[in-house]
Amino acid sequence: MARRTFHDDAVSRLAAWSYRLALFALVVAALAVIVIRSGALEIVPALTTFAAALVFAGLAVLSACGAFIVIWRQGLAGFGRALGGLLLGLLLLAYPAYLAYSAMALPALADISTDPANPPRFEALAAVRPPASTPAPGAAELQREAYPEIAPLQLSVMPRVAYDVSLAVINKHRWPVASARPATASRRDAVIEATARTLIMGFRDDIIVRITPLSQGSRIDLRSASRFGNHDFGANAARLRGLLEEIEAAAEAAPEPRPEPEKIDKKAAPKKPAPKKPPAKQPPANR
Repeated sequence: MARRTFHDDAVSRLAAWSYRLALFALVVAALAVIVIRSGALEIVPALTTFAAALVFAGLAVLSACGAFIVIWRQGLAGFGRALGGLLLGLLLLAYPAYLAYSAMALPALADISTDPANPPRFEALAAVRPPASTPAPGAAELQREAYPEIAPLQLSVMPRVAYDVSLAVINKHRWPVASARPATASRRDAVIEATARTLIMGFRDDIIVRITPLSQGSRIDLRSASRFGNHDFGANAARLRGLLEEIEAAAEAAPEPRPEPEKIDKKAAPKKPAPKKPPAKQPPANR
């Protein structure tokens, strides 16, 4: 095989363009993520910008593959640039490829609940949610088939303990709490509403926890619903699965509540009369 000679000055144009396209795609994708997380623009234009970044990443990968062929045949320089463009392009395309795989493997659901027949209803977050945010017909059956482990959690602790434990778990994740309503005489169930965000894109998913008292303990129902899109790629189910495990573990470690001791009002308590001393015995008379 003939040995290829590499020229110092001649650089493959495809290699140079591959690296430039990859860097441009990286900058555009970063800006799109920042815009989506900050909420500076509407979600649709921001996602369109992110899709454009993916197109440039794909062009960078194709240019890198062409550059490798040209470098081998013509002995040009630029292998490092082509390799950098290839790696950056594949890095940007890895996340969408994972989402595409999840979309094919999982059903199109964006609202998951431990009680699909009677999911907890959002009240404090209802104003910021989409108008038609109820689960679609047939979604309950799809959820049971895809996520059979998502079921109500029954705890052997008092409802107040279950409420405090659930609120502590929510605060541990630093999710903004929109409403935390303990049970009262007029409201049987305790409710906690909060908002979580996805790791990379920062999409907002609303969460609600419902604590229902039982004859012996409490029942925990959870719901996690996305605000945008009709496919969550399994994010809501994974979140509920983790919350169920965390709440159960925290409830097992929670101390049992003790009844408060009765307070005695010293002022109102009647004073006990002092015991009377028995009369002194008289010495017997001398006869």
